[in-house]
Amino acid sequence: MMRQDMLAALIDSAAAGGADLVTLRAIVEEASELGAERVLGRLGLADESAQDDLDELRDLLGAWRAAKASAWKAVVEWIVRGAMALLLIGIAFRLGVPGMLK
Repeated sequence: MMRQDMLAALIDSAAAGGADLVTLRAIVEEASELGAERVLGRLGLADESAQDDLDELRDLLGAWRAAKASAWKAVVEWIVRGAMALLLIGIAFRLGVPGMLK
C-alpha cells in the first residue's frame, strides 16, 4: 500500500499549490506503476514464481508452433506424394503398361 500512499501525497501536493511539471510527471509515474502492479496481481503474476511461469508458457508456445509447422510440413509432403503416385499411375495407363487393367 506504500505506492497508494505516495500517489495520494503527490495528488495532495499538486492540488495544494498549483502542480509543477515534476509533480505531474511523478503522479503519472506512480499511477502507472500502481496500475501495472494491480494488473499483474489480478493475472496472478505478482509473485516470485511469475517469471518461471512466463518462461514455461513461452516454452509451451514455442513447442506448439514447432509441432504445428511440422504437421503442416507432413501434410504437404503426403499431398505431394499422392500427386506423384497419381501422375505415375496416369503415365503407366497412357503408355499401356501390361497388367494395368487386367
